Amino acid sequence: MKGSVGSSAGASGSRSDSEPVAITLAPMRRRHLRTVVAHERLVYSHPWTTGLFLSELARPETRRYVVARAGALQVGHCGVLYIEDEGHVTTVVVAPDWQGRGVATRMLLFQFADAVERGAEALTLEVRVANTGAQELYRRFGFVPAGIRKGYYPGTGEDALIMWAHDIASGRMRRRRAEIEASLPTPTRLDNLAPPMPVVTGAGHPAGATPVADDDPEADR
Repeated sequence: MKGSVGSSAGASGSRSDSEPVAITLAPMRRRHLRTVVAHERLVYSHPWTTGLFLSELARPETRRYVVARAGALQVGHCGVLYIEDEGHVTTVVVAPDWQGRGVATRMLLFQFADAVERGAEALTLEVRVANTGAQELYRRFGFVPAGIRKGYYPGTGEDALIMWAHDIASGRMRRRRAEIEASLPTPTRLDNLAPPMPVVTGAGHPAGATPVADDDPEADR
C-alpha cells in the first residue's frame, strides 16, 4: 500500500493551514495522470508509472481510483482493488504541501463507503513497520495488525505491517467512520462518482504490479 510524507515547496500550490478547505473527490481519469505521477515521484523512491495507472483504470469492475481536488488544484489520489469480497488499498498519496489537511482521511472515508456498497466485507493494506504515524491513522478506521511481510519494500528491503479492517459494514464500523467524518471542518464534495461496480470473483493485480508503499500520510488526520 502506498502513502505520502515529506514536503516540496511550490509543488502542489500554496495554502494556509488555518483556513478550512473544501475538498472534492472525482474519478481518476487519463487527464489526471500527469499530476498523479508527478505526486508519486515526489513522495516515493519507487513510484508507479503512467502505464501502470492506465492498466488499473482499464479494470473499473475491480478497481476504484479517485483524485482529490482543492478548487481546481489536484492534491491527492487513492485506489482500491477488489478480489471477491475483499478490497486492497493500493495507493494513498497526498501532495506534500497538502498533508495535514484531512485529504487522505476523506479519500479513505469514501473508499470505505464504496467498499460497503460493493458488498465487500474487509479492507487490507500494508504500511512500514516503523511508520507509527500512519498506523495511527489506519487504526482510527478500524485497521488492526495481522502480520509482517519481510523485505516488502523494494530498494530498502524494509518490512511491511499487514493491517486488516473486518466487518466494515457493521454498525460499530459505520459509527466509527461517522465520528471521523463529523470531525472534518467541511463536507467532502463528490463530483461524478458513479455507483460502484459489483465485486467480480477471481480478479487480481495487473501484470507485474504489486501494491507497494514507501511511506504513508503520517500527519494527515
